[in-house]
Formats: sequence, structure tokens, C-alpha cells
Amino acid sequence: MVGRPAVFLDRDGVLSANVTRDGRLVAPTSVDQFQLLPGVPEGVSRLKIGGFVTVVVTNQPDIATGRSSWRLVESMHAILRSRVAVDDIRVCPHVDADNCECRKPKPGLLVAAAADHRLALSDSYLVGDRWRDVAAGRAVGCTTILLRSGDDVAQEEFPPGCVPNFVVSSFSEAVDLILARTFHRGVAAVAVRSV
Repeated sequence: MVGRPAVFLDRDGVLSANVTRDGRLVAPTSVDQFQLLPGVPEGVSRLKIGGFVTVVVTNQPDIATGRSSWRLVESMHAILRSRVAVDDIRVCPHVDADNCECRKPKPGLLVAAAADHRLALSDSYLVGDRWRDVAAGRAVGCTTILLRSGDDVAQEEFPPGCVPNFVVSSFSEAVDLILARTFHRGVAAVAVRSV
């Protein structure tokens, strides 16, 4: 059986707004702070209509540090599920020192979701706002899209070789790109079959 294509979506900075803490953009730590970004519900719906499985893959190290809790994160995800038609949400609750396989830049969240949903990783996309997202997507052969909004103007260096396939400035632009590339690939496949 051929796997289905997916779009893996980072949560904070892609679907929901980051908050500023100690001069850094980080995940919200209260339900009141959890705000969806413009165009997200419509964009995810367009991806699903386009035939993609939509999977949120998010690092939530505040669980490990005690700044947040599983219960709080699940409350945020209940809001997300009620407003956005995502198929699955995968969470890594660890910090780097835990050396787990699920914390991006490692691809464990993507690999597990691919197995559970029978996904074709090489036909899939990852949309993220950090180098860790790009690295996780590249590790499994996804096309990677870095979202650079005016708010994040990346205060981080990308490791050598960790270059996204595309850079966009909004979630809606990422969706447009994915659907345009899918349409053109589909048209090309039909043309080849008809020759």
C-alpha cells in the first residue's frame, strides 16, 4: 500500500502565537496566552481538501522544566482541535539533556506518526519556524518550509547543511506553496500517463 502525503506542522510560531519571555519568543504557558495565528483554520482545511494528513509535531520542554504541565498543554490542544481540523497532535515533553528520540531536531515524532497513519514521508512537507523543525523534516526526506514572520526574525543560527527548501512569511503562503506544488506535480503525472 502506498503511503499518504502529510503536512507536519510545528505548533508555536506556525499555528499559534509565541509569547515573549526574557526577551525570547517561546511557547505560551497559560490558556489565556494561547492564540491561533491568522489564516490557520482555513489553511489547514485547504490542506485536508488537498489530500494531506495534517499532523502537529511540537516540542514542549516546559513540561520537563515544570513551567507547564501535560494538563495545560492538553487544554491548549483541546482549543486547537476545536478550531482547526488537524488529524493528530504529537508532543515531545523533554529537554535536550534527556536525549530522547522525539525532541526535534530528531525525527521521532514524524517517524511515529508516519507509522501510525501510513504516511509517505518523501511526499510530505514540514512547516516550522526554527532550525530544529527543518532538521527533523530533512532527516526523513520531507520538503521543508521555514516560516519567517516579522515577529520572529530569527534570533538563531542554522547549523551547517540545515537549509529549508522554501522560506515563507505566513502560514497562508506556506499552504499556497504546498497546494501549488501538489497541483503541478499532479498535472505532470497525468501528462506522463497520457503519453
